Amino acid sequence: MKLDILAFGAHPDDVELGAGATIAKAIANGKKVGIVDLTRGELGTRGSAEIRDSEAAASAKVLGVVARENLGFADGFFVNDRAHQLEIIKMVRKYRPEIVLCNAIDDRHIDHGKGSKLVSDACFLSGLIKIETRLDDADDVQAQWRPKVVYHYIQWKNLEPDFVVDVSGYIAKKTEAILAYSSQFHDPKSKEPETPISSKNFIDSVNYRARDLGRLIGVDYAEGFTVERFVGVNNIDDLI
Repeated sequence: MKLDILAFGAHPDDVELGAGATIAKAIANGKKVGIVDLTRGELGTRGSAEIRDSEAAASAKVLGVVARENLGFADGFFVNDRAHQLEIIKMVRKYRPEIVLCNAIDDRHIDHGKGSKLVSDACFLSGLIKIETRLDDADDVQAQWRPKVVYHYIQWKNLEPDFVVDVSGYIAKKTEAILAYSSQFHDPKSKEPETPISSKNFIDSVNYRARDLGRLIGVDYAEGFTVERFVGVNNIDDLI
């Protein structure tokens, strides 16, 4: 299955928080989108890996992605090495996306920066023909594939975006996808310990960040992304 966009997140819910509205808009416009979670978020204070598995499936259904996979890397302890890069390469070659979205380049959680660099490095290596990978012990060697672009969404820290996407009309869908992770976010009835993301202020911040980025480009809502390389456009009027 060839996808237009493949979004990676170090933990289930990273993609939804960072790029949920962008993904919802892309799907509404006919794009095929998939998500790959690197870990099951098993070190999270609230919930469990099994709960987050079911929440991730529910969230994927809300967004309408055509595929979601979890690589089962060790939460908090995965590294950017050959073994982990090869697993990312297998996903990139399996889905052959034009665009890859991945974690923030710098953030509060150490897995976010690590995941960002791991995915970015693997996307480059995926284009090298002499790196051979096989999917699920298949006999056939996967064909090399390098995405056209890798974009990094923004998470906890207020990084300055290199570009923003108008996502007006898709914030409600993003919020619904986020709240599918009911174990993680604000619930006044929950007996779970409080965490930095379980407060009402955190959920509100997702909305007001999008409103503020939208304000800066004259729309209702926007999501921001950073890039490692120059981004080109076909025509000057592609910019708004």
